[in-house]
Amino acid sequence: ASRCCSILTTTWKSEFLMNSLLDRTLFALTVLFFGVIATAHASTKIDAPLAQALNEDPGEPRTVLIRLHDDSARSALQLLAPGTDRPRQVTELLRTHADRTQAPLRTWLAAQNIASRSYWLGNLLRIEADAPTIKAIASRDDVVAVLWDRVWRQSLPSPQPQLRSGFDVQAIEASLSHIGAPQVWATGILGQDVVIAGQDTGYQWDHPALRVAYRGWDGVTADHNYNWHDAIHELIGGGVNSCGLDMPTPCDDHNHGTHTMGTMVGDDGNSNQIGIAPGARWIGCRNMEEGDGTPSTYTECFQWFIAPTALDGSDPDPDLAPHIINNSWGCPESEGCTEAEIALMQDVVEAVRAAGILVVASAGNSGSACGSIDAPPAIYTAAFTVGATTVPNDTIASFSSRGPVVGGLLKPDVTAPGVSIRSSVTGNFYASFNGTSMAGPHVAGTAALMMSVNPALRRNPGAVETILRETAVPITSAQSCGGFDGGLVPNAVFGHGRIDAWAAFRVAETIFAHDFE
Repeated sequence: ASRCCSILTTTWKSEFLMNSLLDRTLFALTVLFFGVIATAHASTKIDAPLAQALNEDPGEPRTVLIRLHDDSARSALQLLAPGTDRPRQVTELLRTHADRTQAPLRTWLAAQNIASRSYWLGNLLRIEADAPTIKAIASRDDVVAVLWDRVWRQSLPSPQPQLRSGFDVQAIEASLSHIGAPQVWATGILGQDVVIAGQDTGYQWDHPALRVAYRGWDGVTADHNYNWHDAIHELIGGGVNSCGLDMPTPCDDHNHGTHTMGTMVGDDGNSNQIGIAPGARWIGCRNMEEGDGTPSTYTECFQWFIAPTALDGSDPDPDLAPHIINNSWGCPESEGCTEAEIALMQDVVEAVRAAGILVVASAGNSGSACGSIDAPPAIYTAAFTVGATTVPNDTIASFSSRGPVVGGLLKPDVTAPGVSIRSSVTGNFYASFNGTSMAGPHVAGTAALMMSVNPALRRNPGAVETILRETAVPITSAQSCGGFDGGLVPNAVFGHGRIDAWAAFRVAETIFAHDFE
C-alpha cells in the first residue's frame, strides 16, 4: 500500500510540475505577446524622427510633447454659441478638459520626479526624458502621440541696406496708399477699439512708431501684464540671445517682429505713417528665438492670446483676447515639420478661430512653383493666407509661395503688398523688407479697420474673411496650378486678388455680420 501510494504521489507530483511549468510558460508567452503588442502600439504613437533618435541614443534625454486625447473637446468647440465671449467659452472648455485628462499622467510624472509644463490648448504636456521613459508614456491608453519639441528654423527676410531714422521721411508709405487705407482714415476710422496681436521674434514696444498703440502704454507708464508674453524659456538656436530669456519687457532679438507690427499699427505722430490701423492697440508674444521656434513656443503664444495672463502666467483673462493675430512664420517639410506636428498645429489654429479670433498667415517664401504653400499655419482652412505682390504693378512677387495645398484646398486666400515694404526696426530705425511676412500685416491692419467700423465683425472671423475675398481686386495669372486656372479668379497664385482696404471698409460699414455666416 505504501509503495502504491508512493508511485501515485510521484506521478501526481510529476504531472503537477509539468502542468505548472506549462502554465508558467504560457503565462510568460502571453505577457511577452501583449508586451510586444503594447510596444508596437506605443511605437506608432511616437513621431518617426523622435523614434529614430530614441533608438540611436536611448540614454540621451529628449524634450517632447505628450499629446492626450482631446477629440471630445474639439467636437464641443463646434457647438459653442456665437458671441463676444467666445474666448472665455473656449478657455473654460479646454482648460476643464485638460485638467481632467492630464491628471493621471501628471501624477505618474511627479512620482518619477519628472517636471512638466502643461498646455490646455492642444492638451499637451512638455517633458524631458530618456527613451525608456518616453516609450513607457507612449504605451499609455490616455496618450495619443509623442512629438519631438525640436526647432522649427525660419527663413526670415533681411533688411535692405539702408537704415533710416524716420525723421527724413514724412509721408504715407506707398503700399498703404495703394490699398486705399488713407481713404478709410479720412472717415475717422483708424482701427479704434480693435486689438491686434503678433507672435514673432519679439517687439521694441517703445519704438516711436509703436509706443502709442501698445496696449500696455497709458501715455505715462507701461504695464506689460496681459500685453506681453515671452514663450522663449531657453536657448533654441544656441549661443547667446541679445534679449535674454523669459523677458518681462517686450524685446525683439531679430527686427522681424518690430517690422511686421509697424505695418499693422505704426505711426510716429509726424505724418511718418507706416501702419494701416494706427488707432488699433497691439499686444505681442515672442514665439521665436532669433527666428527659431518649436511646436511648444507656437502653441504657448496661441494659448496666451486666447487668455492673456499676468507676467508670471497667473490669472488668465479671456476678455483681453485680441481680435486678430498676425503669423509670419511657418514649418515646411524641408525644415522637419512632420505629419503629427501639422495635425497638432491644425487643431491649435482651429481652436483659436473657434474663439472668434482672425488668424492671418503669411503664405511663405518658397518661390514660384505650384503647391509651394506647404507649411503651417498657412495651409489650414482656419487660417487666412496671404501671398505677396509688388507696388504699384500688382505683379506676384517671385518669392511668394503658390497653392493649392495638399488635398486641393485653394490658397492663398488673397495677396497684399510684400516687396520693399518700409517699416519700423529696432533702435528706433526704419528699413525695407521683402517677404510674404510683410504682406500678412497689410491684411491684419485692414481687418482692424473693418472691425472698427462694424463691431459685429470683431468676433466673427468668417464674415471678415468673406468680405476681404469678395472685395479684393481680381487678378489673373498665366500660371495654372492644381486644377485652378490662372486665367480665372480665384486662382492659386493671387487667390481672390489683391486686398482693397477701402472697398472692404465700405462693405463692412453697411452689412450685418450674419449676412456672411
